[in-house]
Parts: sequence; structure tokens; C-alpha cells
Amino acid sequence: MLIMGEVQTGLLRNLGELGEPKCREVLGLVSGEEPRTSMRPLPYAISPEQFTGVDCRLPGVSGARIRGTGTVAQHAVIVGGRVLQASAYATVVAGAADHRLPWSHYLARPGDIEVHGRPRWADMAEGFMAAEMPMDALNLSAIGGRLMAAVQESPHLDGKTPFKSTRTHLRWVLWRGEAGAPPLLLTLGKGSLRTLRLTGEPATDVTAFCEDLALHDWLLTTIQAIIQRALIGTAAPSQIAARLAPAIDHLMHLWMPGARVPDSYQHLWKELERRPGFSRQWASSVTRIRDQIAVNTLSLLSAAVMTESGHEPDGDISPHRGASQDDP
Repeated sequence: MLIMGEVQTGLLRNLGELGEPKCREVLGLVSGEEPRTSMRPLPYAISPEQFTGVDCRLPGVSGARIRGTGTVAQHAVIVGGRVLQASAYATVVAGAADHRLPWSHYLARPGDIEVHGRPRWADMAEGFMAAEMPMDALNLSAIGGRLMAAVQESPHLDGKTPFKSTRTHLRWVLWRGEAGAPPLLLTLGKGSLRTLRLTGEPATDVTAFCEDLALHDWLLTTIQAIIQRALIGTAAPSQIAARLAPAIDHLMHLWMPGARVPDSYQHLWKELERRPGFSRQWASSVTRIRDQIAVNTLSLLSAAVMTESGHEPDGDISPHRGASQDDP
């Protein structure tokens, strides 16, 4: 048995931060079922679980044609009224038969995919982590992408965003693995893809950990992109401060790793804090932003003092970027 899933994370297409009532409206995707919300430690809303039937080839690195039938679970999450996640996952189990059974059998086991024939757990786990999979293989990215699009197209959103950002994809798998395997292995792939291999006893509450990791990876990726676009060292302090403002207004207060992770998975966050050190990277980025805001504040104060003393500041009064202050 193994569990595989993918979490897509991106900026909610709404200019302002959504409050709890609006989050309920946006995530009301299932008739007769209400989204769950909470306000501590951060505003959080999760849609009712939905299920998509699949009857397809399962991924594998060996090229063997492994087939499975069942359902994929998916839900959407809004964090802080600002960040949207779409999570799709399934538990892959040995089938009750080596051929497809009536759909009533699979519908009675929501979120499970049964393998036809002898399962090849390691082969499937490695195949799911591959950057490219066969066109006819299980595609959790497409299932999550449709859910993401359904939420973003909600009439309760204005379709605008306060700044540019990139959607990230965290593809993960949990299975018992081989003896001596590390508890987790996080890899940054090409573009926006990240892969996470987890070793342990499969349990569906692992999805909360994966969603929390995906959220904080996206926050770190996004704040670093904002810093790069600020052109620190070449632009004027006022321009830099304006470009860094979205990080202060919309992102910095959302950093709370492990806040919604079950106790049984807290040790994995401790491992990530040790290496690669998520919070160290975040703290470094936040410090850099605050330093640049301080430089801009000092520049404005100096300009005000010069104006009051009867001296008109000539453009940017800060040291010229990229030039030696000793130059004539």
C-alpha cells in the first residue's frame, strides 16, 4: 500500500484578502455540504471532499503496464484569505481481483485505487515522482488543476491579484520503503515542480503535512522572487521599497510552519528545519526586506531635514548605487 498526491499552491485571484464568509462562498463546491473554517492560528478554510473516478494506467519507471481503478480524493484550501491550494491524492492498494469490478465496489471505498494484478510498490512510487509520465497514466496534476480553476473562476472573486506570482506543484508519495531509507527526501525539480518522498506507515493524515509544506515552500519561493524583482543595489530606495511592499502586506504574516500539522508528523518539520533550513531562509529574506525599508525611511527623513533647512534635495540623496562613494 502507498499514498500518492499532489498539492498545487498559488495566489488567490482577488485583490483584497477574503474574510471567512467569502471563503465559505468560494469553497462551497459541493451542494449540501459546508466548508470547514477556523481563525486560529491563521484564517483557514477547506472545501468538502470531492472524488473523481479513475480507470487508467498507474505510473511506473520499469515500463510495466500497471492498471488501477478507483477514486481520487480532492479538496481546496484557502489560507489567510490570500493563498489557494488544491490537493489531490489517493491510497493505492492491492486489488480484490485481477480484473475490474463493478463501479459500486470502488465507490464504496472513496479515495482508494485498486491495482489489477500484482502491485509493484517501488516501481509505482518512483514512476509517480518522475517529471514526465505517460499520457495515459494517472494524472493527479490535471485533477488538482481543474479544482484550482473552478475556485479561481468563482463569481465571488474579482479575478485580480495584488502582485505577480508563480503556482508551485508539490508531488509526494508515502510508502513503507526499504529498510534504512530516510524519513523524507525533498527535491526541487525543473520549474515549479517539487517532489517529496516520505517513508513510513501510510496514513491519510499525511496530507495535512504535505499541504503545510507546499504552502511554506510557495511562500519562500514567492518572497525570494519579489526580492529579485526589486533590483536591490541598482534601483533607488523608494522604488525598491515599493516593489517589496507586497511581501509585507500579503505574505510575511502567513509564515507558521507546522501550525496545522498532526503531532505524528511534527518530526518531519524538524528535519526540514535542520536541512535545508526553511525558517533560516525565510528569516534571511525578511531581514533583507526590512533593511531595505529602513534604508528608504532614512532616505525620506534625510530629504525632509534638508527641505526644512532650505536645501532642496537633488534627486535621490542616497549613495549612488553601484559606484564608489569616494569617486569625485
